[in-house]
Amino acid sequence: MLVNQNAFKGLAFNDGVLTQRGTYQKYFSQTELKGFLEDVLDKEAIPVAPGIFYVFKDADAEQRFLLGRQRSTRNHLRLSARPIIPKAQKISRATHDPQGCGKCGELSGTIAARHQLHQTLIEPLWQQALMLGRLPEKIEIANPLALTEGFGSVNKALRYLLEHTEPPLLEQARQIRINDLLTYFALQTFSRRKPYKHLDNTLQNDIKVFFGDYPQAINQAQTELFQLGKPERIAAACQQAAEQGLGYLDTEAALHIHSSQVNELPVALRIYVGCGTVLYGDIEQADLIKIHSQSGKLSLMRYDDFIGQPLPRLLERVKINLREQTFDLYQYGEDYEPSYLYLKSRFINEEFANYAEQAHFDEQLQALALFDLSGYGPKPKDFQEALTNARWAIDGFQLVRSQTNPDIDSLCGRYLSYRQLLECGETQHATGLPNLPKQPDSYTALYELATHILDPVIDYFGMIRLTYGFCSHELGKHIKHRVAPKLDQHAAHERNSKGNLICPRLGAAVDFIVEDENMREVADWIAANTPFDRLYFYGENRPVHVSFGPEFKGDYIEMVVTGSGRLVPNKKLFELNRLPHLAKNSVEITYDNF
Repeated sequence: MLVNQNAFKGLAFNDGVLTQRGTYQKYFSQTELKGFLEDVLDKEAIPVAPGIFYVFKDADAEQRFLLGRQRSTRNHLRLSARPIIPKAQKISRATHDPQGCGKCGELSGTIAARHQLHQTLIEPLWQQALMLGRLPEKIEIANPLALTEGFGSVNKALRYLLEHTEPPLLEQARQIRINDLLTYFALQTFSRRKPYKHLDNTLQNDIKVFFGDYPQAINQAQTELFQLGKPERIAAACQQAAEQGLGYLDTEAALHIHSSQVNELPVALRIYVGCGTVLYGDIEQADLIKIHSQSGKLSLMRYDDFIGQPLPRLLERVKINLREQTFDLYQYGEDYEPSYLYLKSRFINEEFANYAEQAHFDEQLQALALFDLSGYGPKPKDFQEALTNARWAIDGFQLVRSQTNPDIDSLCGRYLSYRQLLECGETQHATGLPNLPKQPDSYTALYELATHILDPVIDYFGMIRLTYGFCSHELGKHIKHRVAPKLDQHAAHERNSKGNLICPRLGAAVDFIVEDENMREVADWIAANTPFDRLYFYGENRPVHVSFGPEFKGDYIEMVVTGSGRLVPNKKLFELNRLPHLAKNSVEITYDNF
């Protein structure tokens, strides 16, 4: 086992520990384990993951494996996805008139067939050229006989390829391949370098075409490697990568990038990360890589279902010190709580699976403004508690309203509890009915009312006294006068015995008074500073009725007593010059539609 946070929990004994279960355990560092394997087997041990090494019996297979690690297959696929564009071969109408020459149709068919044959033969050759970054040598071509039959010779086929393809694509492939080789040769500094005569033919051809000779290739690669000791070089490369849309550059100038994109990085960063593989193993074992541009360190993180979860949880973190050639392994689970990865879309791009869904989820999460997502963000327990309290839940890559009922003694907003909003009416006090919502959306509506209307009022005026809040279907049966359940929104999202909404306006409403305050000033302040739905003003010393709902009507209605003693809405509403910005939201209310 490798040294980890559990390695220090036992009693030290010789070169290991006695565990709590009474067993002896030796913990190795990755370097110690690598050295042990190489001493016993007299072969180079290649790390592929913490505690896992490959040891090759076949030196050629080892070489192909090491070189294949550095191949930019994603870049090759992006280039090869663009088809070659052959020059059209046309028959002159002046020479061959279909009406005057019976052989034109036959000739056209012959040329088309030949063109199709050329396409079939050239396409594999083109793909090979993109993979190599150069024209293949004759010995490297898989079907030389077919090319000779189709074009007359292999050289003619190669000339045809150059004439009928896009040079910029081959030049791009050339630079990609050079970077692959520079990375490979730079990392060979840490192992037993193979003599030139023992390199395979393809690699020898690469060296001749791209570098001239073997010493020149090694010299260029080591120059790149030794430049990594300059923090400013790493910082500049991190900045360059971020500007190209690769990874996320944090405030400490560290670059975070998904492991699948490493071979697209500037060659300096590819070598930098490659140095970590000398100790750690294949970077594809990790999900995210953090390149510390100043400290000479590299962090590799592995998550639980990185692709399939909007908030993947950290399972393992490896911090590699490249200068000291050591690394620390941290594993998360029972003893150490796995943390969430917040705003995952920052670390991936449009080519990544579920990118659009992830970006939308992150936008939703930030729009809630419930959390400080800087740094590592909130702990999972705090995050889930805040999300639950705000009546939100995660469904796949979507944030949806919670469909569970909260504890009625929990906070609804910052100051009031659900119980206070449920048990504040005189009829509820008189009957003792539980007055509990049956619909989870009713609790959500009460929460929205509290956070958008009541909390701001309390912040400004001080504590309020509730006089009438939520009204369940059962409680409504006991209230016979002075209510309009289909309009007043006190029933929130509840339904009657027939399954119909009691109030189609939805939302939620409450009546309250602020002691020792003129309720006209309170009502005017609500109208000017909150996104209310409907507000009814009854008098300077009487409670106001206010709702928050999906229509966001902004209706401010003053209720007056007529000569006959009836309470009716004032058609004049209020003096618009007192609150001119509300004029666009003001409507006239008649008794009939009230």
